[in-house]
Amino acid sequence: MLRLSELKLPLDHPPEAMAPAICARLGIAPDDLLEVKLWRRAHDARRKSAILMVYTVDVALRDEAAVLERFKGDSQVRPTPDTDYRFMARAPEGFDGPRPVVIGAGPCGLFAGLVLAQMGFKPIILDRGKVVRERTKDTWALWRKSELNPESNVQFGEGGAGTFSDGKLYSQIKDPRFLGRKVLEEFVAAGAPEEILTEAHPHIGTFRLVHMVENIRALIEGLGGEYRWQHRVTDFEIETGEDGARKLKGLHLSTGEFLETEHVVLAVGHSSRDTFQTLYDRGVHIEAKPFSIGVRIEHPQSWMDKARFGACAGHPDLGAADYSLSHHCSNGRTVYSFCMCPGGTVVAATSEPNRVVTNGMSQYSRNERNANSGFVVAIDPERDYPGHPLAGIEFQRKWESLAFTAGGGDYKAPAQKVGDFLAGRPSEALGEVSPSYKPGIRMTDLAECLPPFVLEAMREALPVFGRQIAGYDHPDVLMTGVETRTSSPIRITRGKDLQSLNTAGLFPAGEGAGYAGGILSAGVDGIKAAEAVAAAYVAKGWAEAV
Repeated sequence: MLRLSELKLPLDHPPEAMAPAICARLGIAPDDLLEVKLWRRAHDARRKSAILMVYTVDVALRDEAAVLERFKGDSQVRPTPDTDYRFMARAPEGFDGPRPVVIGAGPCGLFAGLVLAQMGFKPIILDRGKVVRERTKDTWALWRKSELNPESNVQFGEGGAGTFSDGKLYSQIKDPRFLGRKVLEEFVAAGAPEEILTEAHPHIGTFRLVHMVENIRALIEGLGGEYRWQHRVTDFEIETGEDGARKLKGLHLSTGEFLETEHVVLAVGHSSRDTFQTLYDRGVHIEAKPFSIGVRIEHPQSWMDKARFGACAGHPDLGAADYSLSHHCSNGRTVYSFCMCPGGTVVAATSEPNRVVTNGMSQYSRNERNANSGFVVAIDPERDYPGHPLAGIEFQRKWESLAFTAGGGDYKAPAQKVGDFLAGRPSEALGEVSPSYKPGIRMTDLAECLPPFVLEAMREALPVFGRQIAGYDHPDVLMTGVETRTSSPIRITRGKDLQSLNTAGLFPAGEGAGYAGGILSAGVDGIKAAEAVAAAYVAKGWAEAV
């Protein structure tokens, strides 16, 4: 088959318009087109008066070689790539060798555990939190009653931080092996709608993610894997040889147990600050990494739909409008939108007492009143938190603590209207935009809990974004602080074998280790980590390459 990309048709085209458009694009007769399979569907709304649907399709033709020769050099016509996933190793039947351990049951740990189980290695998966339904109850306790469980919340527990999010399943990572396709296909097998395989910007929302991670857990357990909930790793046993080489020997757990193991996928997520400290204390190589800080900004979803789609707002093929914005400021900072959640809510996302952290979440329907996204400023270790690999964590904590105080000290979040923010005055009352954040907001001045250079950059960017999207900088638009967990503030450096640079047997992976940003990329990195563990087993003669 051949893959044809950038095939554009009007928004309301009938299904039967697809085949003639393909034939016209390829210059072939209708009888020469034998089969059409949809690979990707997107829309182009740059001209609101003439919105287009944009397709990538796989086509079977009567003479594919002749068409390829005619379109030689055209990147939009090429052979359909092989996207099937193939396991790189297989454990022997009845495997009873040393079991690999995965720390963390978020998207990275989920797919590391799944692929290890599918290869027959019977992994042990540790998580400091609880199973997803119990974890959901603890999370709602913070949102509804201001009661925080530091071990079971938006950040910790089955499904990881991605469970309470928009459930976005797209990424900008390079993926020449189509590992992202493996992630999506496993999600569909676990209950996700099949459309995630073809939509350009697929999402599944929190409620569906809950069901899916339960199904994948059952699959892993059915293949011999084992979950251990409320098992926090408190220390790492590392042996140093006479030659100075360091090797992981086991894990100390919060239960008092010692788990002997020499192969650990570290998939702890970006908020496992105590684990990062322990790794640093044990001499594991860590470096500071850039991240971003800012707020959640809320607009009525109807404003965004009208601004992006004009008269086509509400069209079922377009759904709730999203956006992606970026501006390089005169002070050298970059301001950008982050984790945009159409038709969603702003949620409390702290994992530590007496701190306020915001994030965004949507359900599959995306039908809540407001749109929200991170409105954040990129920061850099050398400039903003120099001198120590873990300094970014303390930087985060400082502003999260100030946000807790500015919000009134009861997990309410500080909030300010855009008009007041631009004028440099505290907000005293709401305007047209109602807040979605639970357990509630306190109108104040965000200057109390954000660095001055962040305030300066945000004030410059707001009118710029307002010129790009009508209503973005409306005076009543609401900003709620603070957003600090955009990505991990550290990177646990690893080599080509995906093991820690200075500690053999430790495989840092996913968002917490600094190698992913979102559900899909974390899942892909989990697969890579599982393959690296399998390669180590093959090298030791414990498994066979396939």
